[in-house]
Amino acid sequence: MTAAPLDPALSAWLEDSAPRLDADVGAAGELLPRLAAASVFTLGVPEASGGAGGRLVDVVEAIAAVSAHSLAAGFVFWGHRTYVEYLLQSPNEALAGRLLPDLLRGRIAGATGLSNAMKFLAGLEGLQVTARREDDGFRLDGKLPWVTNLEPGNFHLAAAVAHGDRPGAFVVSLAAGDAGLDRSADLDLIGLRATNTAAVALADVRIDPDRVIADDAHVWLPKVRPAFLAFQCGMSIGLARRAIAAAGEAAGAGRHILGEPLAALAATLRTQVRALAEGLESGAFETQPAALFRIRIALADIVAEAVGLELQATGGRAYLSEPGAAFARRWREAAFVPVITPSLVQLKAALAAQRESAA
Repeated sequence: MTAAPLDPALSAWLEDSAPRLDADVGAAGELLPRLAAASVFTLGVPEASGGAGGRLVDVVEAIAAVSAHSLAAGFVFWGHRTYVEYLLQSPNEALAGRLLPDLLRGRIAGATGLSNAMKFLAGLEGLQVTARREDDGFRLDGKLPWVTNLEPGNFHLAAAVAHGDRPGAFVVSLAAGDAGLDRSADLDLIGLRATNTAAVALADVRIDPDRVIADDAHVWLPKVRPAFLAFQCGMSIGLARRAIAAAGEAAGAGRHILGEPLAALAATLRTQVRALAEGLESGAFETQPAALFRIRIALADIVAEAVGLELQATGGRAYLSEPGAAFARRWREAAFVPVITPSLVQLKAALAAQRESAA
């Protein structure tokens, strides 16, 4: 898996807009249309579904290429394309047929509200949305405290829901206009502010069967988890590549000593990227999620080391507001990587629990 070139117009816009996308909530409305205009959402989508074809690794590389310019843009790309993937892997073909054309063209925003569900699947927490049956549909109550790409008044959102009257859970698609669904104001983030990141509260929200993505969350979630986490890894890959490149460009004035650790880190990154591609292509991550967890953790460590080397290579200029602005943004972006759900702490806890169970 090698770095994929982006549309030059998109690359130039992302590079120029990265500071605004990080700092300005008001810039959020520009991002999804720009990404859609470059057709990045069609990658890995079968031609029969309106896409450009290709593989999941192509999506990972595209997210990495976008994230190298702006992690805010990569974060929105991840959320939107992951929701698309849910529809592609849903047995509800009618729902996919209704929504995919507008999603692929960026006319509506898709949001992955399944971070809670992925933690639930790993045994880390319970589901935060519950359902009670009503006629042939359901009434939902609960909350999703952190969801990205919630374009005000124009989003569709996946959520895992626990049955209130019996064991088990299912996955539904919610919409911005659903009665009883309340989107909060944007969360007051220290960066990545143009990402339409907010909380969602559900109070007596009616969902009919035609909005069910998967009837059995326990069976379906392991099938989509590889894409969920691998696309997320694309963000780390892109940020690490950019920080390593910036460190190499800055490593002058006696800082040639950093050449060896930079080369070693770049090699380690390539090894992890290769392992990610191989696991996706073989389908191994569906039955061996621990291997994917370890790659996600390793990539976060690489990001941290990469921005640390960039700081050392840049020296005092990195602490000056104007020459150090891009570095300061990457430093904040790197601080976000360990806390993206599932966080590194949660992944490490899941791995520890697995080892204890095996013992």
